[in-house]
Amino acid sequence: MNIQESKLKHIKRQGWHAKYKSKIVLPEEAVEVIKSGDKVVVQPGCAAPLKLIRSMVERKDDLEDVEIYHILVVGDLPYMQPGMEKHFKHRAFFIGQNTRTAVNEGRAEFIPIFLSEVTLLFKNGIIKPDVAMIHVSPPDEHGFCSYGIDVGNIKTPAEKSKIVIAQVNEHMPRGLGNSFIHISKIDYIVEYSEPLLELPQIDPNASTEILDIYDRIGKNVSELIEDGATLQMGIGAIPDAVMNYLYDRNNLGVHTEMFSDGIIDLVEQGIINGEEKTLHPGKIIAGFVLGTKRLYDFLDNNPIIEFHPQEYVNDPFIIAKNKKMVAINSAIEIDLTGQVCSDSIGTRLYSGIGGQVDFVRGAAHSEGGKAVIALPSVTKNGKISRIVPTLKEGAGVVTSRGDVHYVATEYGVVNLFGKTIQERAKALIEISHPDFKEELKRFAYETYKVN
Repeated sequence: MNIQESKLKHIKRQGWHAKYKSKIVLPEEAVEVIKSGDKVVVQPGCAAPLKLIRSMVERKDDLEDVEIYHILVVGDLPYMQPGMEKHFKHRAFFIGQNTRTAVNEGRAEFIPIFLSEVTLLFKNGIIKPDVAMIHVSPPDEHGFCSYGIDVGNIKTPAEKSKIVIAQVNEHMPRGLGNSFIHISKIDYIVEYSEPLLELPQIDPNASTEILDIYDRIGKNVSELIEDGATLQMGIGAIPDAVMNYLYDRNNLGVHTEMFSDGIIDLVEQGIINGEEKTLHPGKIIAGFVLGTKRLYDFLDNNPIIEFHPQEYVNDPFIIAKNKKMVAINSAIEIDLTGQVCSDSIGTRLYSGIGGQVDFVRGAAHSEGGKAVIALPSVTKNGKISRIVPTLKEGAGVVTSRGDVHYVATEYGVVNLFGKTIQERAKALIEISHPDFKEELKRFAYETYKVN
């Protein structure tokens, strides 16, 4: 190869740099492409592109009826404030603390949907986004940026958006897997570095009593997990409590919609290694993470972790390919027949369907799999039982009585699969709080003739 050929090859290799530089704009310039009536999809979770969000909201007086789509987003969302609804209308696939009031006051709306199907709305053209606001790592030597800590809920919608605006942030880790976007697919680049949002799974204000309940539930659930099992952990403190009791297990795997800091030590000690996984052996498969900087540093360029779009990760048929799949999810309340409510308190919308049903069904069809619903027996103040005679009026049935297998509280674990209504009621009363057993027994006798 002569000098001229070498130079041409070098120029071709470095060609994306010029394109990248030509797309750099100020935040306020980037969001000028958003027009009234547009559909805007936002990268969610701890990956929310806060600078872009703030810049968009600063333009509120120029905008009307902008529809904003995302699942749970952590942090302050200025477009959710009262008075913003004429400018921005959020359509939530999952309700968080920062959107709950707006949804229940009618200033935002909720779309009940399985997490495995959220991204299919975009893939199949049911929702046609005009703009995607994403949050990515700086490009690598080939011009690819990583979606970082939330790939599953944004990659597909971004690929279907007419315009892509990217906040490029040096703090965003380079998550691996099917997790990249090339700069040629980005229309506007905003270089803006700021620390990523964090979400510890355990409430720092939780009482010792509550933490003890989580710990007892974690111990009970852990007894269902065998060597070689593949785990899914839903959101919250209970999954992390389970992790604390797995240090004597061997060759565990992970296939989960999301994970948090709780797996780090188990991976570093070789307990989670994926060696016995039947799908993607040796890999942790996930769509996104919710955690702290320690987790973000851990996943940066870590080859054991593979991120994929949620329509793949949460597909029950894909999940079921993992032998000994153990799915751990929580609930707001469960009635004596096994109906599980996880998304509302009566008619008050609280969260969403999420991936619970995807993984309950996937684990149930896995060879040797176990689907677990884990919940404290009472509310935080101890005054209301979460094992109830009937669900509250208007409560949503997220997981049907036909789907429920294992149920765990701090008082034990029962398996409802194949049980009659009478047998289910008896079993659930066994793991209920002692203060409510007599009330539950009385209802079970009067309604289902349970002796």
